[in-house]
Amino acid sequence: MTTPPESNDHRAAFHSRCDTIEEAYEFFLAFAAQGLPADAAGENGRQARDYLRRCDEALSGLAEVLTQAIGGDGAALREAYAAFIEVVAQDAAASRAAVRLVLAQPSIGSQLVDNLNASIHLRALLTDLFLIDEALKQAGSL
Repeated sequence: MTTPPESNDHRAAFHSRCDTIEEAYEFFLAFAAQGLPADAAGENGRQARDYLRRCDEALSGLAEVLTQAIGGDGAALREAYAAFIEVVAQDAAASRAAVRLVLAQPSIGSQLVDNLNASIHLRALLTDLFLIDEALKQAGSL
């Protein structure tokens, strides 16, 4: 049975969002390690803000995109994953709130980003994404 093209598009969109969030987190780790005060972050601070914006966009509607990615695989699979998709939605919302808090600051330094990195919300979301990706691979869905 071939996968409908629409389903492939949803899966690609989900993976793209996951990649964006993971890349942002990796950048945040490197940025935090630089130890730059907010008033001296300069170009690095602007780059951090760009990663934060992209992460914010990727977090917006993440659970819906995941639901669409699973959508073509039948009601039984959707039902089996529904509770965990709700966890993804909650963790994405909490992570997005933290990202937006950092974005709202007039300048961004390493300490602020380090605290974002340490946020249990962002870490939980990354773990959620790794778990659901692996589960769906095991199920042959993604």
